[in-house]
Amino acid sequence: MPGHLSRWSLVLLFAAGLARPAVAQERSAPPTREQLLVAAREIMNAARYCTMVTNGADTQPQARIIDAFSPDAQFMVWIATNRVTRKVAELKANPRVTLLYYHAPTFEYVTLQGTATFSDAPAEKAAHWKPEWAKLYKDEYRGPDYLLIKIVPSRLEIVSVARGIDNDAVTWRPTTVSLP
Repeated sequence: MPGHLSRWSLVLLFAAGLARPAVAQERSAPPTREQLLVAAREIMNAARYCTMVTNGADTQPQARIIDAFSPDAQFMVWIATNRVTRKVAELKANPRVTLLYYHAPTFEYVTLQGTATFSDAPAEKAAHWKPEWAKLYKDEYRGPDYLLIKIVPSRLEIVSVARGIDNDAVTWRPTTVSLP
C-alpha cells in the first residue's frame, strides 16, 4: 500500500474493499504490459469524461472536461470540438497534450500523454459522431464548425489499488507504459 495516502483515504479504501491491511498483504507479481493495457482501457471507458490539458499561449496549462471517444486498439483517442475553441489554437501552437481519466467509484485513474493532429476528413467526421451533440453543431458532423482532434499516445500512467497497480513506494511515480 503506498505510504502517501492519508488515513482518511485508507479508511475509505478499506471500507470499499479496495485495500487490505499491509500486514495481510502478499506481494504478487507485477502486472504484465497486457494486463496494464487492459486495465487502462477499462478505466478510461468507465470514466467516460476526461480532463484535457493543453499548453496555453502564456505557458499556463489549460484544463477542460471533454467527452472523448473510447481509445482505439493503439490507444489513439478522438475528440470532437468546434474549430474556434481555445484548445484548437493551443494545440496548433503546441500539439503536446495530456488526458486524465479518473473513475471516482473505484479510485482509479489513467493519464494519457500524446500529440494532437487535426482531421476534417468527411469519413472520419461521420465515424466520430455522437447524436446527442446535434444541438452543438450547425450541420452535425458535416458542418465546417465540427473538427476532430486525434491524440496519438506516447505514454500511459495507471493507478489502480484494486487491481494491484500502485504508485512506486519510494518515488510515488505511477506505473507507466510507453506506447509506440
